[in-house]
Amino acid sequence: MIRIAIASPPFPKSISDGLYWLEKLVKKAATEKASIICFPESYIPGYPGMGYEPEDRLDEKLQAALTKVCAIAADHAIAVILPMDWHEPEGILNVAHVISDTGKILGYQAKNQLDPSEDQLWIPGEKRQIFEVKGMKFGITICHEGFRYPESVRWAAQNGAKIVFHPHFSGSNTGGIQLREWGAKENPYYEKAMMMRALENTIYFASSNFASLHPESASAVIGPDGTCLVHEKYGKADIIVADIDPDLATGFLAKRFKNHLYN
Repeated sequence: MIRIAIASPPFPKSISDGLYWLEKLVKKAATEKASIICFPESYIPGYPGMGYEPEDRLDEKLQAALTKVCAIAADHAIAVILPMDWHEPEGILNVAHVISDTGKILGYQAKNQLDPSEDQLWIPGEKRQIFEVKGMKFGITICHEGFRYPESVRWAAQNGAKIVFHPHFSGSNTGGIQLREWGAKENPYYEKAMMMRALENTIYFASSNFASLHPESASAVIGPDGTCLVHEKYGKADIIVADIDPDLATGFLAKRFKNHLYN
C-alpha cells in the first residue's frame, strides 16, 4: 500500500504566498505518512488571471521557486508534484514537475492538450511520460486534457501506471455556483469525468483543485472501479489522503483497447 496526499490550497497571491501554503500542506502530508503529494494546475505562480504580479512569471523567479520546493521535499522526505509555468526556448509551458523525496527533479509532464482559451497563455507540450516513486508507476494529465482527452490517461495505464494524477483548476473566487454534494447530478461534469478516467482504465485517478470560494469540482481520489474513495470539502484549504493498493490497479480495460484500429 502507498499513501498519497492531494492538496487543495487557496489561490496564491504571490509566489511567496504559494510557497507558504505548499510547505504547510507538505508538512501535514508528511505527518500523515504520505509518500507523495500533488498540487493543482499552474500552482506556481498561479493560474493566469488570479492576480499575481507579472514579475512572478519571470524565468529566474520560477527557477528559484522550484529550487525551494526541492528543499522542502527533501526536508520532509516526501515526493511532490508541483504544477507551474516553465520557460523553454520555444515558449512557456504549463507543466507538472515531479520531485523525489530527496529533492531530486525527476522530470516534468507538460500539458499537451490546451483548452482553446489557453492558446495565448502557453505552448502545448509534445510528449507523455511515466514516473515512479516508491516503486509505484504513475502518469500525469493536466486539467482540460484529463477531462476531455481520455487518451492521455489510457496511454499511462497501458504503459504501467497504477495511478494518474490530475492537477486542475475549475471555479472562481468572484462568483459562480455553490456545490453541496460531490458527484451530484446537478454538478458540472468534472467529477463524473474523474470517475470515468479511473473506471474506463481500471486504475486510480487523483485530482487536485484549488480551494476557491466557488469551486466547480473538489479534489478527489477515485478507485479502479470508479468509486470515490475520498474527496475534499468544497472551498476547504487542506489535504486529503488515501491508501493506494497497486495490485488493484490492473489497467485491464486500458490494455484491452485496440490501438491499431484508431491510429
